[in-house]
Formats: sequence, C-alpha cells, structure tokens
Amino acid sequence: MYEVKKQIYLDFTKNQKAALCSFLRALVKKNQDKSVDEILENFIEDESYYLEINASRFEFLNELLDDENFLKDTRLYLNECKKYYDYKKTQEPIIQANKEFERKKRKFLQEVKMGKEPPTKKQIYYYEKLCKRYNVEKKNLSSKLEARDEIDRILTEYSHPSVATYEEE
Repeated sequence: MYEVKKQIYLDFTKNQKAALCSFLRALVKKNQDKSVDEILENFIEDESYYLEINASRFEFLNELLDDENFLKDTRLYLNECKKYYDYKKTQEPIIQANKEFERKKRKFLQEVKMGKEPPTKKQIYYYEKLCKRYNVEKKNLSSKLEARDEIDRILTEYSHPSVATYEEE
C-alpha cells in the first residue's frame, strides 16, 4: 500500500495527499463489504455534494472529481486498501493465537518470578489467620507462589458452602 501511495496524487501537496489517503483508507475500513467501485462512487457523490454546499474537507478536489488520472489513482489506492484489510482479516486468527501465547508466557514468567521471591507480610498474616480459623497445620512458606497456592487451597477446601454450613452447626 505504501509503494502505491508514493506513485499516486503526484500533483498534491504532502498534507493534501495524507488527508485524502487517510480518509479513503478509513472509508474502505468502514465499508469492507462493498466493492471498490461502490466505495469510489459513494466517495465521489459525497464529495460532490459537500463541494456544492461549500462544506468539503477536500476543497482542492473541486476540479479533479471528474479527472481520469484522479479517478485512476483513487481506484488504485482503494484497491490496495481493500487488499490490506482483506489480508488483515485472514491474519486475525494468527494474531489472536499470538496474543494468547504472549498472555500465557507473561503468566508463566510472573509465576517463575513469584517462585523466587519471599512471601509478603500480608500473605503470611492472611495465611496464619486462615490456618487458625480452619485449624490447619501451618507450613513454612518459602515463596509468594507457594503462599498464594496454599491460601487458594485452604479457601477452596474449607470455604466450600457445604463444609461451612456443617462447621457452623
């Protein structure tokens, strides 16, 4: 798409070209279900209307809307945008798989880090309170990971609703 962008709208200023390309790209993204010709036709109709009421973003297109070179360049750019978004759509499952892999990798690395750090005072305090409450024998906790796992184990094992009701009676 970027190679095509260098080849089109050669007589426009840098800002004009950037604004128009950005708008066309957003138009293609919004109308991915339409063909390039339909998108181009809608763009020309809208711009003609806005130029008539003097409310156009692209006033420099006033004489160019019917120009063959402008239409050819616009169609070429719209085709490239369409290809780009179609390609992105096909890549979506791969991108999602990569995101999921990165999420799992971060979680694993976080657990490795937790396994090397000593437990916090809050974890130790909470663990001791749970052990006292449920009459569980205390273990010597060596890491944040072990403390977290022990706290989770006690909570799931002893805080189950059926167990709690029997203990209260």
